[in-house]
Amino acid sequence: MIFDFLEAFNENSLVLYLFVIGIACAAGGIPPMIERNRRRGIENQLPGLLESLSDAVGAGRGLQEAMLEQGRNTPGILGKLLSETLESSHASSFDAALSAFASKTRSSQVQRVVVLIDTAMEQDAPLQSILSDLAMDYERLNDLMNKRETELAGRGILIILFVCIGLPVLIAFIVGLFAPAASGFQIANFNSTFSTFFALASATGAMVSGRMMGRARDMLWWIPLWMSTSMLLYLGAVKMIGG
Repeated sequence: MIFDFLEAFNENSLVLYLFVIGIACAAGGIPPMIERNRRRGIENQLPGLLESLSDAVGAGRGLQEAMLEQGRNTPGILGKLLSETLESSHASSFDAALSAFASKTRSSQVQRVVVLIDTAMEQDAPLQSILSDLAMDYERLNDLMNKRETELAGRGILIILFVCIGLPVLIAFIVGLFAPAASGFQIANFNSTFSTFFALASATGAMVSGRMMGRARDMLWWIPLWMSTSMLLYLGAVKMIGG
């Protein structure tokens, strides 16, 4: 059955090449998604950690002791990285451990917080108020970022669904209904041209969607798959409806 389906596209070998390339490129697009979800999970946990550190410092505990305790009590990757880094810092200084922790998170927010904490300790600034202010600032920042990402992600997905799926199926339904191959209509060249058009339109729509969400570079990995998907949907729908 699979071979019969593939033989139906012998006249449009480009779609098969794009589909194979798209599957291969999709494997490269998964790691950036995993890394981004990991980083955003760390950044969403950061305000809660800073608030807990502020309370602990206000209760009279040292910053290193408070961080080690919060690292053990904080769930997720943030607490794990913090506790592992501080527990292995006996052979180095506390500042070096903080720098190593910030580097392991690969988050610009955490790196900025660590720099501010180092500066506050060097200047003997009140850590409790600084940590509390940082917690409130990053909580507001993450709320705005999450709201923006949710809104833009919905619009970006809508663009992809319409351009890459909805439009090819709609045009294929019209072509298959009014110019069916079973009635003798010779539309092979027409279908080839339209399938190429939908491939280019899908590439454009995917890039626009990625640019809206601030992930244009990551979206490059998925463009061949969306191009082949739109071509397969159009050609397959035309053959199914037109006979």
